[in-house]
Amino acid sequence: MIKSVGQSISAAIEATRLREGGKTRASSTTGSATAAFASASASPAARMAAEGAPVDMDRIAAIKAAIASGNYPVDAAAIADRMVALDLSAAG
Repeated sequence: MIKSVGQSISAAIEATRLREGGKTRASSTTGSATAAFASASASPAARMAAEGAPVDMDRIAAIKAAIASGNYPVDAAAIADRMVALDLSAAG
């Protein structure tokens, strides 16, 4: 089964929280310098997970405009080929 993007991001955030929780507990017994290191090393991953995937808003606007005007080409055969290829690679 393929996970949706939202499920993957949720799993990444939960994993980051678990890692941060373990570092925070360990750092409380070893001192503030270790706590600062643990939070600094975990923050880039946590921040990236919270921000989500990068989105090109200009590209989205161009696609929306093309769809609205009826000028967005859809190649059904290419879409079907890629869906079959994805399904075969996931099964194998």
